[in-house]
Amino acid sequence: MSPRVAVVTGASRGIGHHIAVALEAAGYAVERGSAAVADVTEPAAVERWVAGILRSHDRVDLLVNNAGVIDDEVPLHESDPDQWWRTMEVNVRGPYLMTRALMPHLVASGGGRVINVNSGSATHPGQVASAYNASETALARVTGSTHEAGRPYGVRAFDLAPGVVRTDMTASMQSHVGRTQWTSPREVTDLVLALADGRLDAWSGRLVRAGHDTPQSLARKAAQGLDEADRTITLVTWGEDDPLR
Repeated sequence: MSPRVAVVTGASRGIGHHIAVALEAAGYAVERGSAAVADVTEPAAVERWVAGILRSHDRVDLLVNNAGVIDDEVPLHESDPDQWWRTMEVNVRGPYLMTRALMPHLVASGGGRVINVNSGSATHPGQVASAYNASETALARVTGSTHEAGRPYGVRAFDLAPGVVRTDMTASMQSHVGRTQWTSPREVTDLVLALADGRLDAWSGRLVRAGHDTPQSLARKAAQGLDEADRTITLVTWGEDDPLR
């Protein structure tokens, strides 16, 4: 049998690099994406890259949408419109285009998996870097839609918040100046491998967080049962009499 094939965007450095290395060690053939390989915000570039992947492999089993950027840590009214929108494009349009291009091939492989590297910032507004928070919330909706569309075909989709791993991006952020506690890359890659091999399929359409969750803790919680809204971004109503229930 040919090896399982994983596609990882933004894999030239940081979290993406750690994920790609861990997948290769687990026996995956890994196609690494970077800005030099393909601009994930451009449909034609994505299609060319995917076509090249399929010329090299007869299947795709896993897509890890890791490529992402953050805007300047300033309030919304001080933000640069072009940078703000570019953050949305990379963090939302990129995963959308990659998932759209590879979904038929994940289905053809018998039901693959999509892991979107997201953030806890998806769950709340931000005083600064508003595009980053907005894009991560939107990415969670892309994950949910991938879950809903892919479920009849055995495709699963997950939001993975990596915590705060020491990378070039996090080291440059004012919000992490003086930080002494970091999420280890191993905590991230352990979750990636567990999501990829199907052990945690009960968490499809939901968010998991490295540094707090482990494959073991998530498996235990899933065995106890998950409510429909657990680890999803949903409207919190004011009670039984709220008409939006």
